[in-house]
Amino acid sequence: MSWHVGEDELRAYARGELVPPLVWSADAHLTGCAECRARLAEVWDAGALDAAWERLDAELDAPRPGPFERLLVRLGVADHTARLLAATPVLRRSWLTAVTLLLVMSVLTAHGAHSDTVFLALAPLLPLAGVALSYGPALDPTYEMAVVAPVHGFRLLMIRTVAVLAAALGLSGLATFALPGYGLGALGWLLPALALTATGLALTPRFGPVLAPSVVGGAWVVLLLLARAQQGGGDRVLVPFTAAGQGVAAGVAALAAGLLFAVRDRFDRSHRSHRSHGGAV
Repeated sequence: MSWHVGEDELRAYARGELVPPLVWSADAHLTGCAECRARLAEVWDAGALDAAWERLDAELDAPRPGPFERLLVRLGVADHTARLLAATPVLRRSWLTAVTLLLVMSVLTAHGAHSDTVFLALAPLLPLAGVALSYGPALDPTYEMAVVAPVHGFRLLMIRTVAVLAAALGLSGLATFALPGYGLGALGWLLPALALTATGLALTPRFGPVLAPSVVGGAWVVLLLLARAQQGGGDRVLVPFTAAGQGVAAGVAALAAGLLFAVRDRFDRSHRSHRSHGGAV
C-alpha cells in the first residue's frame, strides 16, 4: 500500500478532531492497513478514548425529547423544567383521555337529566386528583428524576400544579361550552376547583400527597350530599354553586393559597429528606 495516513492527520484522528472527508478516508484506510493501526495505537490517548466512549454512552442513553418538550424549549422554558413538565403523569394520553370521557359522560348526563349538578360536582375534583397523581413517590413514576432535578420542592410542586390546572381546567372549560343552556351557572365549578386544589396542596406537608387530596375530595363529596339532603331533592341549585357558596369557595381558595405559601419550606425539607434516604439506601 503506497499511501498512509499522515502523522498530523493520525494524531487529529486519535483526538477525534479530524473532520470529514478526511476522517472517512482515514477510517477506510485504517480498516485495511496494519501499519497505520500500529502507529495509531502509539499516539492514541487512552483518556480521550474513555471520554469518547462516555460521550457515546451519554448520547445513546439520553431520552429523546418529544414534540411537547421541544415546543416548551422553543418557548423559552429551561431544559430541565421542560423535561419535568413533559414527564408529568397527568399530561399523558391515557389520563387526558380518561378525563375527557368522564367530562363527556357528565355533560350527556346533564342534558339527559336537565340538571348540571353532576357536572358541577365532578369538575372540581379533576384538578385535585391530577395534582395528587403528579406529586409523590407513591404515584409519580418520574419521582426519582424530579428529586435529583435542580429544582426546589415547592417550585417543582408549583410547576406541575400549573401544568395540571392548565390541562384539567382547559378540558373542563371546553366541556362547559357544551352546556350553553345553563348560562354562567355552568362555570360554578371553577372556584370550588381552585379551592379544593389549593386546600389539598396546603395540607400535603402534614398528611402527604395521597391522604391530603383524599381527605379534601371526601369532604367535598360529603358537603354536596349534605347540601342535597338539606334542600330535599328537586332541581334547585345546590348551595356550593349559589352566589354565597361561590363567595365561600373564593375565600377558602385565598386562605389555602396563603397557608400554602406559609408552609412552602416544608416541601423543600421533604425534598431533601427523600434525597438523604435515597443516598442511604
